[in-house]
Amino acid sequence: MTIPAEDAFRATVLTLYPEMFPGPLGISLAGKALQERAWSLETLQIRDFATDKHRMVDDTPAGGGAGMVMKPDVLGRAVDHVADGRPKLFMSPRGKRLTQERVRALAAGPGAIILCGRFEGVDERLIEARQFEEVSIGDYILSGGETAAIVVLDAIVRLLPGVMGNSLSGETESFETGLLEHPHYTRPQEWEGRRIPDVLLSGNHGAIEKWRRAEAERLTRERRPDLWDVHERKAKR
Repeated sequence: MTIPAEDAFRATVLTLYPEMFPGPLGISLAGKALQERAWSLETLQIRDFATDKHRMVDDTPAGGGAGMVMKPDVLGRAVDHVADGRPKLFMSPRGKRLTQERVRALAAGPGAIILCGRFEGVDERLIEARQFEEVSIGDYILSGGETAAIVVLDAIVRLLPGVMGNSLSGETESFETGLLEHPHYTRPQEWEGRRIPDVLLSGNHGAIEKWRRAEAERLTRERRPDLWDVHERKAKR
């Protein structure tokens, strides 16, 4: 089903490298949804909002130090050009870690304006004055915010109405229930001496669900004790 363009999720990305988009967002589920106008993607070249002849977007850091910092006046004009009440996200390693809960909230909204930083970062006054939500996709450093923005948009778009063929597909995935996802198997029944667990071939749906739950709990305990602690606390309430 094609969603009317005025009701579709609208993403606007502020970047020095608009040619990086749509990138992976132009293929598979996200790409098909983009073609069908289930969501829209606009890129804005930040340099277009510089006023000097060299189109400078950065300057040396106040107080000294290495690298360059993106200028608040240039960024402010870029943001103001597209600001319309949508959430404003700044991709930053110091931001709050992105969660599936936050992704779902964003997918339920009208869209997002995403600022992609480069160099040493963005002038703090711009973040404060334009009330950006700083978002991190993990505890590591990228060359710029564009790759992180693609990750965020991919996570959002797959949750939009009609994008996933089976609406139940996302309900048992990792993080949706607070646990990691259970293991998956398919034919052949035996491969390199490894067999599909008998319970999955039993036809006993109650036993299958019990096994999947137990496996999800086991994997979460072993691999993400932080998630398991949260899950345990919620279970005791």
